[in-house]
Amino acid sequence: MSPAPLPRRSTPLWLLALITLSGTLAMHMFVPALPDAARSLGVGSAAVQATIGVYILGLAVGQLVYGPLSDALGRRPLLLAGLSLYALGGVAAMLAPTVHTLVAARAVQALGGCAGLALGRAMVRDTTEPGDAVRALALLNMMMMVGPGMAPLIGSGLVALGGWRAVFAALALLGVATLLLTWRRVPETGTPTGRVSARGLARDYAALLRSPAFMAFAVGGGCATTAVYAFISAAPFIIIEQLHASVHTVGIALGVVMVGLAMGNVLTRWLAPRVRLERLLLGGNALSLASALAFLALELAGHLTLEATVGLMVVFVLGAGLASPAAMSKVLMVDARHVGAAAGLYGFTQMALGALFTMLVGWGSNPAVSAACVLFGAALAAQCCLRFGVRHERRARRAAAAVR
Repeated sequence: MSPAPLPRRSTPLWLLALITLSGTLAMHMFVPALPDAARSLGVGSAAVQATIGVYILGLAVGQLVYGPLSDALGRRPLLLAGLSLYALGGVAAMLAPTVHTLVAARAVQALGGCAGLALGRAMVRDTTEPGDAVRALALLNMMMMVGPGMAPLIGSGLVALGGWRAVFAALALLGVATLLLTWRRVPETGTPTGRVSARGLARDYAALLRSPAFMAFAVGGGCATTAVYAFISAAPFIIIEQLHASVHTVGIALGVVMVGLAMGNVLTRWLAPRVRLERLLLGGNALSLASALAFLALELAGHLTLEATVGLMVVFVLGAGLASPAAMSKVLMVDARHVGAAAGLYGFTQMALGALFTMLVGWGSNPAVSAACVLFGAALAAQCCLRFGVRHERRARRAAAAVR
């Protein structure tokens, strides 16, 4: 006889949010420590910069594994295993004697940190109705987007206190804390099949990749969510070199932008029971699209100011905060049999697109123009994909109604 389902309130949303935040914090928290680490290890800047790319790559690839494996083996054991890797990777990075050891430790840390990103979403989908899922996913989405913005500010403070190794000491402690809390507070939320095979994983992903609705919402949601990474990467160059503000101003500006993102997610949690999901999805992204266009127009006209930059980026992330949780909810509702695989593939798509946008913003001689073009292109691509997904869903519902 199968066990009775666990009560839905038994999975603390605040803990899933903390687990998600821990994975994204580690992405850019080491950035302020790069020069200190390079001097300490006796290498060039390019060697230690590899630790950032390796972490993003690990976040992307790892989610492809955790999602479908959690469908077979259960969410809880995979989450505990991932958080253990995250903590061990942090300790190894803190003690790393060479840059090669540091890069390897970051890979382990990433393969652990991505567990929370993939499995937190799957657990929310397991334990909430579709309408409530949007509100819960808004919080996890905020953690995924706020983490990279907060990370440099926290990292710079830790470097000032104890050097580059202090960053990894803090991340290791965070990993241990989340591991212990998960072991005590998080039950199994899925229904494990107990079947694991490479052919089965490939079949699950193939089913999702053949779904036009899944691909539209995954790519559209990924563009809407991670386009802001382009601005975070370019912000120091835009604010310091083009707008002639101080280094301190960069931290303040990014902090204000992250407040805008939080406002968007809070607004989503309030609007979700009152507004149709499709309106949140398309309306929020349209807001981002309009602000990116205004940003590009002001820069091309030579009228871009610090106040305009921060204000427009607040509007951009406000729109992202409205659209992203709705897109995530749509992705996880495409196929109830493959929720874990859907969460993993969506997480991979987000991180891959985030890495692409971060790379593209480095092209060109004008950082503000490059960032504005990436933001506008990503928002436009998101709008097209999301509209296609909504139309496909409507056609599918009409076809199903006609059959009945």
